[in-house]
Amino acid sequence: MPQTRSQSEAGAQGSNGESATRAPPTAVKLVIELGPLLAFLLTLGIAGIMWATGVLMVAAVAALIASWKVFGRVLPIPVATAVLVLLFGGLTLWLDDPRFIKVKPTIVNVLFAALLIGGLILRRPFLKLLLGEAFSLTEEGWRKLTVRWIGFFVAIAVLNEIIWRNFSDAVWGTFKALGILSLTAIFAMAQIGLIRRYEAKSGE
Repeated sequence: MPQTRSQSEAGAQGSNGESATRAPPTAVKLVIELGPLLAFLLTLGIAGIMWATGVLMVAAVAALIASWKVFGRVLPIPVATAVLVLLFGGLTLWLDDPRFIKVKPTIVNVLFAALLIGGLILRRPFLKLLLGEAFSLTEEGWRKLTVRWIGFFVAIAVLNEIIWRNFSDAVWGTFKALGILSLTAIFAMAQIGLIRRYEAKSGE
């Protein structure tokens, strides 16, 4: 009996240990993804846009290093984003002109839209390459989903231009750090109906 109990406790501890091991990566992933934006927003409110730009650059590089250490890999989009942050952030600090960092979301979203348009023209939907493991859609489904995301990226680019040109740094910083993220999450959730409607049946 004591042996059985001990084994049972050990099994419970092992199970809890496994859960505890699984839980931190999820939390760490969230910190890695949102950390640079939140650091940018916090610094913007305290020290202004130039300091916030420097903090964003450092945080973007730190996030990539952390991602590599924790998950053993970094995804192409975060790498591309970090490169653009360093490029436009460097220009912002070097030329002492915050317009460079403000226009970055516009360029990033236009770039994403252009890549998706190119994929449609070449009949190689990039969304399928990126999300094909998560979703199985018909060709028409991938095409419609791609068109919707093109429209979304263009809308975010236009919205960014309107906000940074007409509102304060604090308003633009909040939009960049929280607004774009929230709008992206809401838009992605709104596509669930289309994904279900065009889900490929087995064998298609």
